[in-house]
Amino acid sequence: MKVIRVSATLLLAASLVAPAQAEPASWTGPLSTRGRWIVDANGDRFKLKSGNWHGASGTWNGSGDINDPANHHAGEKADQVPLGLDRATMAAIVSGFKEIGVNSVRLPFSNQMIKDTNPVNGLKDAHLNGKRPLEIYDAAIAELTRNNLAVILNNHTTTSRWCCGVDGNERWNTSQSTDQWVSDWAFMADRYKANKRVVGADLYNEVRRNIWDDPNWGWGNDHDWHKASQQAADRIQQTAPDLLVIVEGINWTGIPVDGLPHGRPTLEPARHLSHTLANPDKLVYSAHFYGYTGPNHSGATGTGETSDPRYQDLSPQELTDVLQRQAFFITEAQKHFTAPLWISEFGVGGREETNPRSRDWFERFVNHLVASDADFAYWPLVGFHTNRRGNGWALLHWDANGNRMGVNDGDDWRANAWNRLVNAPQRSGQIPRETRWNMLLKESCPQNEKLVGISHTGNRGLCVSGPQWSNTTRITNEQHVTDDWRGATRNSSAREETRPSGTRTSR
Repeated sequence: MKVIRVSATLLLAASLVAPAQAEPASWTGPLSTRGRWIVDANGDRFKLKSGNWHGASGTWNGSGDINDPANHHAGEKADQVPLGLDRATMAAIVSGFKEIGVNSVRLPFSNQMIKDTNPVNGLKDAHLNGKRPLEIYDAAIAELTRNNLAVILNNHTTTSRWCCGVDGNERWNTSQSTDQWVSDWAFMADRYKANKRVVGADLYNEVRRNIWDDPNWGWGNDHDWHKASQQAADRIQQTAPDLLVIVEGINWTGIPVDGLPHGRPTLEPARHLSHTLANPDKLVYSAHFYGYTGPNHSGATGTGETSDPRYQDLSPQELTDVLQRQAFFITEAQKHFTAPLWISEFGVGGREETNPRSRDWFERFVNHLVASDADFAYWPLVGFHTNRRGNGWALLHWDANGNRMGVNDGDDWRANAWNRLVNAPQRSGQIPRETRWNMLLKESCPQNEKLVGISHTGNRGLCVSGPQWSNTTRITNEQHVTDDWRGATRNSSAREETRPSGTRTSR
């Protein structure tokens, strides 16, 4: 979810901007997870310091002549290929990514794009003209990975339209069947599985309510995001087992009207019902945060706006508490939901953003990312400018003549925060394996895990890897059980567990 901000320019001295450190090219794919950390094939921490290179998912607003740039978001027409290729060569754009310090790129696509056979023309790389969108997407992946950047495939939309309203792309199956969605993911996973720098499959972007219905997490129907994402993950792991599988939380439920229930569940449902993959060392959770939205604010102004606070309206402590509740709890150690957390979208307006609350929120959010050592992906990397004016959200902009404007040019107020983020101290080196807990969702635990608990209610089980208890206490009744770890109230922090032998123990 992104907006345009238009305001006056703030100038910063170029001498105050510390350029991003170059990312070493020594990492080895594929990537996996150990607890809350992503690691490379050698077990070394690989922090996703990413940006979003959008365009292949669509930029058309959904009305008017699709060939008229005025009918595309911010006038930035992409023709279902990564944005900016009609203004600069692919090599120049990718070089810019490395220059500002990203080591990975979230590369959105639409299901429509991968099937579109119409040729694209007018690109700066002559050898790409006449190719269909998917072939240009292939070329972008080749250029990114040749430059040692990791690529995360992101199914951003179903039809090639600008995200994210009531647009037919609200759910993975709003404009197509779940089976077709899963089949498309199998196709994409298979297409790039030989390239070990294509590291992840980000299943779907900003799952949200359509006009009539909410998505849910665990109800078992055809609006169940947990069920659908589990199904897609299983198919991807069968097709391309090296890929990380990235599940974003639910972006919105309810009708944004004061007095009616509405809000942004984000990853909160995972606290009570998480995912268990055949290879659990491939699961990553993701969430999006923008200052102009809020835990109960859709981000709208005027029609659809409610009186709820936006994230940028919260006090420092309120913001910290909300972020922890909605997403950052995922990184708590040795829980059934423990996984790396990737903030796969966040951003703010650049030179023309003068709203002090927006600026303050961005600074505070960057500070939170630094303090938590969380993985991240800025939205977006690429945009257009005319005489250094325009949408302004991107970190790199090109004009119609191919002249680049970047975050580190000296007149972008975000530069210090951005460079503080990409250069921040972080955990690095070898990450030891740790005991892993998973919910039993099928007939057996994942490989190398054992069943150690079943829930009194809810037909759930608990699996664990690593060392088992050396001592147990036999309990013949439930007098010591004060709360069921998977109780009907879904707010338990304690676990009451039953061993397969019938010995009941508490942890």
